Amino acid sequence: MSLVGNLEELGLGEILQIVSLSRKTGVLSLCSRGRDGSVFFRQGQVVRAASSTYQQSLGEVLIQKGVIDLAVLRKSLAFQQENGFRERLGVILVKNFGVSQDVIEEVVREQIENVVFSLFAWAEGTFKFEVQNTIETVDGTKMDPLQFMLDQGLNPQFLAMEGTRILDEKRHAAEAGFADGGDSEDADFSFDLVDEAAAAVLSSEPVLKPIVVVDDDGQTLRTLSDRLTEKGFVVHAMTRSEDALIKVDTLHRTGERPVVLIDLIMPKMDGSGVLGGVELLELLHNNFKELQLFVMTDYHHADAEKKIHDLGYACISKPRRVEINTPAIMESFLTQIGSLVNNSAAAVNADEWHDRFNLGDELRIEMGEGDDIPRAVESPQQNGGFSLLRGMLEELNNPDLQGGVLLLVLRFASEFVNRAIVFTVKDQVVSGFGQFGITGGSVSGDERVRAIHFPQESVSMFSEALRIGQPRTYTANPTPVDVHIFEQLGGGVPTEVFIGPLISQTKVVGYLYGDNLPVNNPIGDIEPLAIFLSQAGVSIEKSLLERQLNERSTP
Repeated sequence: MSLVGNLEELGLGEILQIVSLSRKTGVLSLCSRGRDGSVFFRQGQVVRAASSTYQQSLGEVLIQKGVIDLAVLRKSLAFQQENGFRERLGVILVKNFGVSQDVIEEVVREQIENVVFSLFAWAEGTFKFEVQNTIETVDGTKMDPLQFMLDQGLNPQFLAMEGTRILDEKRHAAEAGFADGGDSEDADFSFDLVDEAAAAVLSSEPVLKPIVVVDDDGQTLRTLSDRLTEKGFVVHAMTRSEDALIKVDTLHRTGERPVVLIDLIMPKMDGSGVLGGVELLELLHNNFKELQLFVMTDYHHADAEKKIHDLGYACISKPRRVEINTPAIMESFLTQIGSLVNNSAAAVNADEWHDRFNLGDELRIEMGEGDDIPRAVESPQQNGGFSLLRGMLEELNNPDLQGGVLLLVLRFASEFVNRAIVFTVKDQVVSGFGQFGITGGSVSGDERVRAIHFPQESVSMFSEALRIGQPRTYTANPTPVDVHIFEQLGGGVPTEVFIGPLISQTKVVGYLYGDNLPVNNPIGDIEPLAIFLSQAGVSIEKSLLERQLNERSTP
C-alpha cells in the first residue's frame, strides 16, 4: 500500500485510520511549511513519533517529572554512547539505574501522544506513507534522543479522535480570541471567505417557508440544517422516512405547505432496499400533490433519476460527505436549493427531461470517461480512492446513520464499479439484499436482486472468495449458479467481477459483488474498498443481530 497526497485533501486523523485498518508496518512522513514529522507504525499501531517542532527529549521529560536527576541522565547518555547507541535510553535507565519500566512506558506513551497531537495542527503540506517490512527498535547504529518508541504501540483510532478533539478546541478558542499564543507557530488555522455573489441569492431576505430535510446521514443532515437555518428557513430535520411523513402530515394539517428535500440513497422503510428516497417521494406525491419536493443525491442512479423526473420533480447533486465542510461547495449547493425553492417553475417537466437524459453519458460520468463531460471529483483510480475512504470511515462509526452498513458498502462501491449487489448469508444460504446499477426490464433491480438465493456451498464465483477470505477481482468463468445470477440481473456476462467477503470473527456474513456492465471496463484498483470491507463485516453482523433481537421482542 502506497499512500501519498496533500494534507488539505486528507487530514492526519483519516490517514491514521487508514493505516490502522490496513494493519501495515511503515513510516508516515509529513512536510508542512518547512517542518518535518514522522509517525512509525508496526502492524497498524503507532510505535514512534518525531517532529522537527517538538524538541523535548525523553531525558528532559524524566527530569521535569522528578523521575531522574541530571547526573543520572548524563551517566545513562554516556553509557548509551559508549555502547554504540544499540539500546534505547529507557532500556538503559531500567536496567542500570533502577528506574521503573512502567514509569518509562507511561512517559514515552505521553510523549508519543504529544508529538502526534502537535502534527494535527498542520493543515497544509504533503504526506507519504511507505510500507516497510520491519520497524527497527533503533535506527541504524544511533538512537535519536528526540524519538520516542513503545513496544506495544498506541491505537491510531484513539489518536485520531483525541487529536481531532484537541484541534477543534484550539480552533474554537482561536475564533473566540482566547487562543494560547504558545501554539501559534504550529497552528495552520485558516478560514475561507464565502463568495459574496453566491451568498446574496439566499441572504438578501429571510425566508420563513418551512423546509423538511430528510437524510439518514446525521452529519450531513446537521450541517445542511444549520446552514439552511442561517439562511432564514424554518428547518425540520429527519433521519427516517417514517418521521418525515408524520412531520409533513402534521404541518399540512395546520395549513403549512413545507418544501421537502429528500436524500435519494436511504434505507426503505421495510429495510429491503437502499432507494428509500424514491419510496418517500412517491408517498408524498400521492398524498400531498401540491407540495414542492426535491431529491438530492451524491451519486448517479439512472433508474431512480428517471423515475423522479417522470414524476415531474428535480434531482440535484449534493456535496459528498468529505465536501460538506468546504464553504464554496456548500454555498453553491445552498444557492441551488434557494433558487429551486423560490422558483416554483424549477420542477423539471418530464418530457423535457426525457430529451436530455442520456444513459450513455450517465455511465461515462460514473466511470470517469469522456473529457468533454465535467466532473467535480477525481475518479478513485486517479487518487487511489483513499480520500473518498475517509468520509466512509467516519460514517461507519457514526451512530446517527440510520441506513446501516450495507448501505455504506453500496455507497462506497459505487465509486469503483458500475453495478454492485450486497448479499447476506444466513443458515448457509446466500441471498440478495440491496443493489445499485441493475437497470432495464419491467422488474425493478431491487426485486431481481431479492429473488436471488443459492446455497453457500454450491460452486460459484463466490467460492474462491469464501475459501481465501479476501476481496479479489476475477475473470468471469460462469458456473450454472453464476449463469442463473447473471440472467436474473438482466443478462450479459461481465469480463471481470469483484467479490468481497464481509467477515466477522472469521465467519462470512455477506458478500459484495461488483462488475462494470454494460461498458465492461477493467475494474481497476480496489484496495481502498478492500480496507473498508475488512471493517464492515463486524458492523453488518451487529446490525443483523440487532434486527433479529428487535423482531423477537416485537409482540
